[in-house]
Amino acid sequence: MKIICIGRNYSEHAKELNNPLPAEPVFFMKPESAQLRNNLPFFYPEFSKDIHYEVELVLHVNKVGRNIQEKFAHTYFDGIGVGIDFTARDLQQKAKEKGLPWEMAKAFDFSAPVSSFLPLDLFANLNNISFGLFKNGELVQNGNSKDMIFSFNTIIAYVSRFVTLKQGDYIFTGTPAGVGPVKIGDKLEAFIENEKLLLCNIR
Repeated sequence: MKIICIGRNYSEHAKELNNPLPAEPVFFMKPESAQLRNNLPFFYPEFSKDIHYEVELVLHVNKVGRNIQEKFAHTYFDGIGVGIDFTARDLQQKAKEKGLPWEMAKAFDFSAPVSSFLPLDLFANLNNISFGLFKNGELVQNGNSKDMIFSFNTIIAYVSRFVTLKQGDYIFTGTPAGVGPVKIGDKLEAFIENEKLLLCNIR
């Protein structure tokens, strides 16, 4: 499996990082070794001093597809969860300054905690799903799928032009404003529609 991540999909988040709004989806990938399941703790890596959280809705791909038409895209995922895209912001900044790829800042081991997935029939409207993140009991991110620049279906259609989707893949669909740093001892709790689905302790 692979983890496909969409960048800059919420305008307020793009603004807080001083990034321009994209005209089409921006994506990068994390390997299977990046996933962190079952509410296991995240151990702060020794190679960074500035790890940031980014909470995101995550799609679970349920079948193989490439060059998917947008009108059929909704049939290629069967669940929605919530995940955290951990980013080594210091490594990312150094790579950006040199014009280098920044996989080491995004794709490192256990950089993608993800919850279990909820079936689609639990949602009245996929274009109106609220989600967010608490850090040490304080709400730090609060988003809604209606505010995405590119919808789930648009993302699937676009990405599948370049990369074949396979059953079991995850698609992280972008983070709202409010990203920030974590430190050892922090407790992160992510939710969808007021239901806490993901716990991640920083150790």
